Amino acid sequence: MLQLKGKPVAESIYSQIKAKLGAMLNAGMRSPHLAVILVGEDPASKVYVAHKQKACETLGFKSSFIKLSETTSDAELAQKIDELNTNDDIDGILLQLPLPSHLDAKKMSDLILPSKDADSLTATSLGLLMSGRQVVSSCTPAGIIEILKYYKLSVANKNVLVIGRSLIVGLPLFHLLTQENATVTVAHSKTENLKELVKNFDFVFVAVGKPHFLKATDFKKDTVVIDVGIHRVLSGLIGDVDPTGAETHLKALSPVPGGVGPMTIAMLMKNTYSLTEKKHH
Repeated sequence: MLQLKGKPVAESIYSQIKAKLGAMLNAGMRSPHLAVILVGEDPASKVYVAHKQKACETLGFKSSFIKLSETTSDAELAQKIDELNTNDDIDGILLQLPLPSHLDAKKMSDLILPSKDADSLTATSLGLLMSGRQVVSSCTPAGIIEILKYYKLSVANKNVLVIGRSLIVGLPLFHLLTQENATVTVAHSKTENLKELVKNFDFVFVAVGKPHFLKATDFKKDTVVIDVGIHRVLSGLIGDVDPTGAETHLKALSPVPGGVGPMTIAMLMKNTYSLTEKKHH
């Protein structure tokens, strides 16, 4: 079985960005600048934000980190986003999700200027993706497409299943896979007989957000499975798929941790670079 590790894919993306960045700086332009907003004390979000800052540092991007308290109001967050929208030095804005429950994530994300939307979460960015005119795509789904290309796993003319319909993963992934000429079915929490359904597909993308929701042996033999879930349990980090038995049953599986995770940050860097480049042209 092929292990679809994200690290070598992420490293190839970083080397492409570094080469382009060198040319950008030689032409007298400045480094891309990403602003990340973190509201509250979510421990996983703090870890992600630290990784994002480190990636900026490694590439030579500028990064600004805006930390707001758990009790931040809609109006205060809206004002902060507006400040970043109007600041010409900022090329990309990322609002780290999830937000505290009293804040409306969709409403707040939509306040980000589409030209600075580094995670492609605004309604405008999603609309551009749907019509195949995106400048950048949602980080996790775009990272999944890069993994498939790196490991030469083509979804063209294949029947593929996406389990999950969130605006962060499932729905953008549906559109990106369609652009790669896959025939895509979307399943979700209301889908009946899901364990029977998964047996009909060559590629299955699992983004249900439930630890070990499916077993490796639930899929048909020689399926390619991309596990998007990540959950912290006593034994460490696990995904939506229990990998037991995968070695002899699946054609390929993305491990958790170390599969899709590194790609999300790599694509955020790529998106920030693309938004900066578009601004200069």
